Amino acid sequence: MPFDYVKTSLVDVPEHLDFHVEFEDTKMEGQKYVINSDTQEYIGIVGSGFKCEDHGAFFRRVSYTMTEHLDSHETEGAIVSWKSAYNNGMGVMDVRLPKVSAKITTDRNEFDVQQRIIALHGVNGTCSNVAIFGAIDFFCLNGMITGKHDTIKRKNTSGFDMDRFITRLNKSKDDFYGRTKQLQTWAESSLVTVDVKALLDSIIKSEKESEKMFALYREEVSDRGQNVFALYSAFTNYASYADERNGFTLRNTGKDTQAKTMLEREFKVTDWINTPQFRSVVKQAA
Repeated sequence: MPFDYVKTSLVDVPEHLDFHVEFEDTKMEGQKYVINSDTQEYIGIVGSGFKCEDHGAFFRRVSYTMTEHLDSHETEGAIVSWKSAYNNGMGVMDVRLPKVSAKITTDRNEFDVQQRIIALHGVNGTCSNVAIFGAIDFFCLNGMITGKHDTIKRKNTSGFDMDRFITRLNKSKDDFYGRTKQLQTWAESSLVTVDVKALLDSIIKSEKESEKMFALYREEVSDRGQNVFALYSAFTNYASYADERNGFTLRNTGKDTQAKTMLEREFKVTDWINTPQFRSVVKQAA
């Protein structure tokens, strides 16, 4: 299936994800197959105790909850992108809310940042079910997830805490503006006297990836200036694209895992900005 599938309604689940899940015992005790009832394809093997609802039911619950608990103005013009992996065993709903926005100003440009809500759902045991609250930079469509505290995570759909999701959803606008205030502070925090390459070497395990990230940072500097916001934008660029635009191209391994890999990159960015090294540089630059 295509990596991105875009609709403008919050509740239109794409056909390739809107199937009923069936289970069938394997020959191994304690395991069962996960089957797409529409195509009769086997899409995974899970433990006998694994439970989940269908993608469609989960995403509609999340969508209806969003429309119920957010102001109609906030959801006006919402753009929903869909991604899938593992032969549709995993689905991702990525919602952008253009009406919930802020501007980040650097010494070189001004950037629009808009609220972003992601819901990840798996029916084949390969991923947890997650709701994430973040922001998206519309200068280059980089997604921004600023902290692990913005996630709600459960392994089985049956355990997903919708009440907690509602609580976070009700706070999401205030949290978004709090995050954009932080981004503005970063835009005003100079890195002119900071050895950015040394910082990257200290938080990125791969020397090759560190070199690529430094090159990406230099590109971001040309648009955003030599500041913490530019460095963070390099991180989010890495988490948003996997091609020649940033040099972090994903190899075609023949496995349908790109959507999950890109989400894992977003969590890696979260880890980087929460390291003591990054926090120390931010404090020094402020």
